[in-house]
Amino acid sequence: MKTIAKDLLDIKAVFLRPNDPFTWASGIKSPIYCDNRLTLSYPSVRNDIEQGLAKLIKEEYPETECLMGTATAGIAHAALAADILDLPMGYVRGGAKSHGRNNRIEGIVKEGMKVVVVEDLISTGGSSLECVDALREAGCDVIGMVAIFTYNLPKATVNFNNKDCTFHTLTNYDELIEVAIENNYIESNDLEKLKAWKKDPNDQSWMEK
Repeated sequence: MKTIAKDLLDIKAVFLRPNDPFTWASGIKSPIYCDNRLTLSYPSVRNDIEQGLAKLIKEEYPETECLMGTATAGIAHAALAADILDLPMGYVRGGAKSHGRNNRIEGIVKEGMKVVVVEDLISTGGSSLECVDALREAGCDVIGMVAIFTYNLPKATVNFNNKDCTFHTLTNYDELIEVAIENNYIESNDLEKLKAWKKDPNDQSWMEK
């Protein structure tokens, strides 16, 4: 959805800087930085996102019985979307608690329960799919995942296919670039760099384009 892409650019939840790249924790130089936590601070943007996620779930996964957020960024979005859809909600911790019942999954979990995982951002899918694994190990039938944004990295497609898990997002990297050019967030001559980075983020030659 171009509306969501423009919202993310307007509030700087997603920031494009092809000529002064960001450095990710992994050391990779990237022309894009994403912090969708900012969306929670803007009521109109937040409403667009939660209504969008709820609509996406109804359309793509109508049999959904429960939403599970990823810790920590997906929790609020799962809760708000679940409220719109009148569905149960829980979340998956990054690791099991070291006290109490040592739960990794918070919320009611039932054998065979049809679950959709709610995420804020999909990059390669690694941490997102760990949540899918945890839910499946607990007996849930994870039918898919929804998220606000994806970088559209080829590695994510491979990783999700390997786990037999589909995903759908409100907007994506390619759409965001289109919107950024249309609204003068970037120059059209930056397009080659942005496209080259997406093909292989580990190949830093995109900066020389």
